[in-house]
Amino acid sequence: MRYVKWALWAVFWLLIAAFFHYTLPQRDIVRITDTFERRVDFGENSIFWAKADTGNASETVNRDVFFIQSIRENGRPMVYRNEDTGWGWPPYFKFDTNNLQTEAADLRSTSANPQWVAVTHYGWRNEFISIFPNAVGVRALDSPDVTLIPWFNIIILLIFAAICWAIRVRWIRFRERRIDPVMENVEDSWDDGRGRVSGWFASWRKKK
Repeated sequence: MRYVKWALWAVFWLLIAAFFHYTLPQRDIVRITDTFERRVDFGENSIFWAKADTGNASETVNRDVFFIQSIRENGRPMVYRNEDTGWGWPPYFKFDTNNLQTEAADLRSTSANPQWVAVTHYGWRNEFISIFPNAVGVRALDSPDVTLIPWFNIIILLIFAAICWAIRVRWIRFRERRIDPVMENVEDSWDDGRGRVSGWFASWRKKK
């Protein structure tokens, strides 16, 4: 049972880590090579796509989605989708998809004349199930040699750690005050009952 318990805890914390890794904003240093719009037919991967843009029909099986193509400093490609999040989850309250697409198009560059930008996004890129991180902001950089400290993520994770610590402290206090005494009484009752049964059997042996 101990291994099962630790396995369940490992799965729980892996799910928590995956949730934060997908939801919290990340920033990539890239140079934008192209922006385009493509009709997307949604299937089993629809959970990884945002809802329809605010003001548009929300029950369609396909729609046009903006994309931003880029190249990282190491030469590897990265493609972002550009969708509104609206009032849904994650709570980025993004309504400026068209403006962001215009900004990204204005920051396009070539390998001969690179313009490095920091793309803020959330989500994952996976070629096998065709999902893309959603860009929520772009910012021009003077060079790719910059250090971007994720202050927002640090604050959120510290708050989460403080909440977990507070819950654990209260649970330990509750267990010490309410559960442990009950369990001790149960163990004492069990020991008393077992002692009485043993004594009863011992008395029968003496009679024989």
